[in-house]
Amino acid sequence: VLTMASSESSVRKQRKAAKRPLSEDPDRSAAEERGQQQRHQVLCATLRGEDASVRLLEELLFGAEERLAERLTVRLTTTHSLTTLSLSASTSHNLTAFLSVCLSLILLIFLRIDMTHRFRRDFKKSEAENKMTKQRLQQRLKEQFQKAMGGTPSWAEATAKRSMKKEHESEDEDESEDLLRRTGNFIGSSNSLPKGIIKMKKCVNANSECPGGDQLTSVQFHPSAQIVMTAGLDHSVSLFQVDGKSNPKIQTIHLENFPVSKASFSADGEHIVATGLRNKLFYIYDMMEGRVLPVSSVRGLNEQWVLDFQVSPDGKYLLLSGSSGYLHLMTTKTREVIRSMKMNGSVCAAAFTTDSSQIFANSQEGEVFIWDVQSSKCLKKFPDDGCVRGTSLALSRDGLYLACGSQSGVVNIYSQQDCLQKLEPRPLKAIMNLVTAASSLCFNSTSEILAIGSRADDEANRLVHLPSFTVFSNFPQFQKKTIFQTCCLDFSPRSGFYSVANNKGHALLFRLLHYSDF
Repeated sequence: VLTMASSESSVRKQRKAAKRPLSEDPDRSAAEERGQQQRHQVLCATLRGEDASVRLLEELLFGAEERLAERLTVRLTTTHSLTTLSLSASTSHNLTAFLSVCLSLILLIFLRIDMTHRFRRDFKKSEAENKMTKQRLQQRLKEQFQKAMGGTPSWAEATAKRSMKKEHESEDEDESEDLLRRTGNFIGSSNSLPKGIIKMKKCVNANSECPGGDQLTSVQFHPSAQIVMTAGLDHSVSLFQVDGKSNPKIQTIHLENFPVSKASFSADGEHIVATGLRNKLFYIYDMMEGRVLPVSSVRGLNEQWVLDFQVSPDGKYLLLSGSSGYLHLMTTKTREVIRSMKMNGSVCAAAFTTDSSQIFANSQEGEVFIWDVQSSKCLKKFPDDGCVRGTSLALSRDGLYLACGSQSGVVNIYSQQDCLQKLEPRPLKAIMNLVTAASSLCFNSTSEILAIGSRADDEANRLVHLPSFTVFSNFPQFQKKTIFQTCCLDFSPRSGFYSVANNKGHALLFRLLHYSDF
């Protein structure tokens, strides 16, 4: 019995010893406390590392990019040891690329120009454009400048052409070297305008934003800027920027009680000269100063009215068509008549040669006169073949052709050299595609197209191909009336556009796709 009691008491003592807490052992408690302190140190080091990486990104994005290389070493503390690990070179390169991309994105988002400033608010196209990048603002300023100047200035075009010329020269050298290394068929296609069908596109009317209130009498492209001018019997002269899409209006000048008979740009494009139907008064509009100057009288001019005139290509003279067969040569500088020339019959039309040294004119009696500008002498006179009554005349810019229109609608095309050298020159071709009086004639800049038109019939407008002297078959379109009566016509300086002014007050605009320039 005593043995069993002693064994039970020993078992109870072991159970009580197992229930006692471990903290009673002092060595064991010190070890656990040191382990807990180490875990706290690791956590603090990790938090400090996160703060350091955040500060690194902030300093990089806000101006401390040059210190990036010095801060690419990151120290990590583990729970088991406090060893230092260095980033490898590849990891540093990847981190640099990543941070550079972040910087570029943030600069793209935040470094925008405030467009609400009073000096920049006029360049906004919508209320949503409160912020704009620098490149987009530069493009907007460039577009605004070109719109105000009517196109790219000549000095800017010259600079661009020089740079393009240098590039083309280097490309041509490479191509020539490659060309010499191989053989084959080197015959290329010609850049001349093909006959038969002309590639063209109907655009929005040149004066769509401000159509004429009455018949148009003049349409002309500016000699250097991308601008077209219209004038008519509604007492107004209007300027439009030509883009082929909307053709925005630039300005309209109203001339009180002055139905315009003809309006034309000066040779330098800085002035517009306009004559009326009722008297010899004419107006000169200064485009640079925006001032209208009435010219009520010209010294040496004894005419009741002046309806038609021509501007010399050198800009020195105005040729005024008078009554009783007189042609008056007026200087643009002093605005006085210095010479007068007399032909048989009434003056029908006249034109200067390209060098402004000679004047070709035809009379209503069907005769063609050639005058010397300096001496006012008649160099040659010959009858227009088969013409009973002359109506119009035009000269090509390259000095090759002379076109004479008649009351019957026949248009004779001559060689200018034959007109000067032969006693009775014969026409190269007689164009008989009009059945009413040929009232308008115009050559394009390359002398590949002759436009002819009549104000006496609807759709009486044709384009003649030169030198084949054949009419393009696809112009005009006969499905519906678009041109109506042709009052005036003109080509742009490099033949990219063709415009026809009609009796409805519209200036129709066509894009000639063969020519790439305006």
